[in-house]
Amino acid sequence: MVTAIVPAAGNGKRFGINRNKPLYKLKDKPLLIWTLQALQKIRDINEIVPVVKQQDIKKVQKLIELYKITKVKDIVQGGQERQDSIYNALKILNPNTKLVIIHDGARPFIDAKLVQKMISELLILHSSIDGIITGVPIKDTIKEIEGQYLADNIENIFIKKTLNRDLLWAIQTPQIFFFDKISLAYTKAFMDNFYATDDSALVEKYGGRIKVIKGSYLNIKITTPEDIKIVEASL
Repeated sequence: MVTAIVPAAGNGKRFGINRNKPLYKLKDKPLLIWTLQALQKIRDINEIVPVVKQQDIKKVQKLIELYKITKVKDIVQGGQERQDSIYNALKILNPNTKLVIIHDGARPFIDAKLVQKMISELLILHSSIDGIITGVPIKDTIKEIEGQYLADNIENIFIKKTLNRDLLWAIQTPQIFFFDKISLAYTKAFMDNFYATDDSALVEKYGGRIKVIKGSYLNIKITTPEDIKIVEASL
């Protein structure tokens, strides 16, 4: 059994005040629905579990019924951080779940063929890896800084060193893991009060082995209002 968890409970501070990102109308329907519909079409996914803010649960339920997204069996209330939200979802999953896909609700351009490939490859390599994630090679030069970045105040920021671009990838979702491995990593992280910016980092911390495959530069995560213009042009 393959279950997709879709975190969509963030505050969206960079998206703008008083704008609810998951329910923001992108062309003719909410952003979250674009993502859920894309997951609905993927053959090997059996269930989808969106994670949203408490105040959005009823709205999202009505939208799921309206757009006939039949693979959604549960809607989970989000936590304070993204990691808390996904942990809430992991705790209610069907025990027959074998693989867990975690995909950002703000990434509407999920590639169905890529997901099928990731699922097949993970099952084939089950004895040597614990998960597969997507990413793309960095195009820009990346520098490590000294000083603290505060909003637009860059007066006290200096370059510490330039990193080797050839060794750096920008990591995306979907990320796919064996259910037992990702659940154990999340449980340990909760007990250790350890937080990371992506799911694979938790599996890595507790000894897991993760494979990276190339995703797509078009797999945009909508974070700022400027991203909306790019996505609408792509649509």
